[in-house]
Amino acid sequence: MTEEGAPATDAKWDLPEANQRAGHPVLRKRHSAMTSSRTSYSCSTTAMRVWCAKWYCTNHRYERPAHTTLAEDVAIVKSDTPAPPTAADTFALLAEGKPIPVIFDTDIGGDIDDTWALIMALQCPELDVRLVAVDSGDTTYRGRLAAKILDRCGRTDVPVAIGAPTSKNTRNQDAWLGDYELDQYPGTVHDDAVDAIVRTIRESADPVTIVAIGPVPNIAAALERAPDIVHNARFVGMHGAVRMGYNGNPDPCPESNVRWGPDELAAVFAAGWECTVTPLDTCGIVRLTGDKYRRVYTCDRPSVRVLMENYRVWSAPWLQNNRPDCTLLSSTLFDCVAVYLAFSEDLVAMEDVPLRVTPDGMTVEEPGAPLVRCAMAWRDLGAFEDLLVDRLVSH
Repeated sequence: MTEEGAPATDAKWDLPEANQRAGHPVLRKRHSAMTSSRTSYSCSTTAMRVWCAKWYCTNHRYERPAHTTLAEDVAIVKSDTPAPPTAADTFALLAEGKPIPVIFDTDIGGDIDDTWALIMALQCPELDVRLVAVDSGDTTYRGRLAAKILDRCGRTDVPVAIGAPTSKNTRNQDAWLGDYELDQYPGTVHDDAVDAIVRTIRESADPVTIVAIGPVPNIAAALERAPDIVHNARFVGMHGAVRMGYNGNPDPCPESNVRWGPDELAAVFAAGWECTVTPLDTCGIVRLTGDKYRRVYTCDRPSVRVLMENYRVWSAPWLQNNRPDCTLLSSTLFDCVAVYLAFSEDLVAMEDVPLRVTPDGMTVEEPGAPLVRCAMAWRDLGAFEDLLVDRLVSH
């Protein structure tokens, strides 16, 4: 495929092999008289009209095929397009003995909980992490950090994708990162995270779960570039504060991931797919202490060693910055709850909540706003802590 999905040659379109074997005709490409860079396509069968119409609906750079009216094309597309996948659809993969395909979208390198969540995701047998995409701030730094973590964990099969940089950010794990560069990563590095996200979703035979644990510029841009991805993906995020703020405070407040990109999150919620989040109501009270934390702190598993090395670097100035003592307890593990929601909801109470995202980063309940599936309370927080520890330390 060439840029944004134009057919690479006149010989065949990128159709499933079964369709080609079934004798679908080759599309005929003709150049527009207006500009040589624009093309239109003619076709004869309904299947081909659907395919052409889909490309028109998702990519206006190409002219609508002239064989039918646009209204007819769109009607065909709507009747032929599956509904966006739900949590039940993706959880059903586990019953079939398949892991759930995951895109892990992160602003790793700021708060340490992104590192906890990445290690957790890599060690969950329920999940197949197919891409780690970094977003917002100094994305080169974030990409280098994600790549080194994957390298040290023996997971160089996972591609790393670099999002567009925005502003500078605190490089809280720089001391551990050292001089590791992206060209040292033995795996694949994509320099366009949005393109990598779109391709990963489109190429997956099973619905993909996007686990987003930072601001969501990558996801919003992917939806703008390729709105069809909602038909093969669902969104799970760590975002918002609905009825509770940080540390169990009863007053909701602007949550950091929302505050740094409210417009993008609003676009994600309004995209017409299933969105699930853990707001501060549930994720803001998760910490490991006592024997549960000691099991992780003393574990000799290489990936846990990587985690603890980073945690020590991140928490070194804890006396000055009120960070936790890494020898005694974890930081607040906001993002690990989003990883859990990618494969189960048994331990939380879910609600469909109409959420409006305000410019200052609040997530406000408002009738008529997009419905978001929210983990609003814990059914068994202790059981989640046990699950998290087991995922981290078990071989």
